[in-house]
Amino acid sequence: MKTRSAVLYTVLRLLAFLVPFGILMLFPIFQQLYWLAAIFAALIGLSLSMLFLRRPLDDVSSGLAERRARRAGEASDDDIENAANDLARGERPAGDS
Repeated sequence: MKTRSAVLYTVLRLLAFLVPFGILMLFPIFQQLYWLAAIFAALIGLSLSMLFLRRPLDDVSSGLAERRARRAGEASDDDIENAANDLARGERPAGDS
């Protein structure tokens, strides 16, 4: 996964929340009911991210999928240790039939 794409997506998502929240806090009613401004800003941010942040989300999720696929293809340290212990005891490794 590219770190740049993850950081970019995170910053854009934060801006999609913080900018509407800041604008809503300029209204006197939302200064009293800040939790309502946060709810509205979250809904606005979610809508904006669904509309405009599709490509950065795809970049981040494809990077995570590639990383998971690479990790699944490699043998884990636990499997290697278990096989070495089995061989040291003279047993047949669990993966072999």
